[in-house]
Amino acid sequence: MGFNCGIVGLPNVGKSTLFNALTQSAAADAQNYPFCTIEPNTGRVVVPDETLHKLAATAGSQKIIPTQLEIVDIAGLVKGASAGEGLGNKFLGNILSTDAIIHVVRCFENDDIVHVNGRIDPLSDIDTIETELMLADMESIAKQIKNLEKKARGLDKDAAKLLSDAIAIHKSLSEGIPARALDYDATPFNLLTAKPVIYVCNVEEASAATGNKYSDSVRQKFGPVSPVLVISSKIEMEISQITDSEERRMFLDDLGLCESGLDQVIKTGYATLGLQTYYTIGPKEAHAWTITRGMTAPQAAGKIHTDFEKGFIRAEIISPADFISLGGEVAVKDAGKMRLVGKDYIMQEGDICHFLFNN
Repeated sequence: MGFNCGIVGLPNVGKSTLFNALTQSAAADAQNYPFCTIEPNTGRVVVPDETLHKLAATAGSQKIIPTQLEIVDIAGLVKGASAGEGLGNKFLGNILSTDAIIHVVRCFENDDIVHVNGRIDPLSDIDTIETELMLADMESIAKQIKNLEKKARGLDKDAAKLLSDAIAIHKSLSEGIPARALDYDATPFNLLTAKPVIYVCNVEEASAATGNKYSDSVRQKFGPVSPVLVISSKIEMEISQITDSEERRMFLDDLGLCESGLDQVIKTGYATLGLQTYYTIGPKEAHAWTITRGMTAPQAAGKIHTDFEKGFIRAEIISPADFISLGGEVAVKDAGKMRLVGKDYIMQEGDICHFLFNN
């Protein structure tokens, strides 16, 4: 598994259309009325990985297992959602299980598609969603403060430290500052606004390559602190129907696009969450694994099985470039290009690993 993103936004901004396009499915019913997504749809897409396929070809692997991106299409939120308006807190809760938030913002004009607020104003739309998430966080952390106060009165030093942070975070939220913008570690409190956000400006087809005045306003305000992508969900739907890679490339070129929206989301998601890939390669299978940057070899081994981390002895590391150019593991070993590393080794992007461990 790679990472998990939840798609949020106001009703009728193109969330479900984008979800269908990114997951290349028709799982979500994209209709022109609010709340057509009643239960959160979940889809998984393969993360494109040219290196993995080259490694598999070199090793003659029978099976290729790429890493995946999971996308959850969460129902449109409205003003008052934190107090139960629209579909309410149920869908705020769905966001808690995601690694990052894809916030889809309507940046196109179309009189045939109703806007829940009756006007196109992406900055106001973003503020509405962010306010609801902060209100939900304030309610959540207020409850946690009460519990921590009880523990702190019992001379629990850890609770006292957490209490101090919780009070500071609650104050900042009340001032309109999301948890992700604070210096405090909000991880223990499991807050919605602590999750990183990728803003996706859904524009009309003609503005997919250049953006428009609406997407420019989002980029200007939020670009310095969060990634802002410009994507046309309609174009992404067309791309999702093209199975031939060369035909898809020509289609993108004709539109002046360097890459699809899916590729943009994956690349940005990996960068935003600080993720990287390592590989296990053999004749039976070539497998890509997603880990967090800075992980040690034992921690990476634990992604395969917890026993690998507990009983870790050492790891054999090969670079993808050496593996491909020299023609496989045996040739790399013969050339003296394989490295033996210990428990303190920090994993590098693209490492090919063979872990040795005690049962």
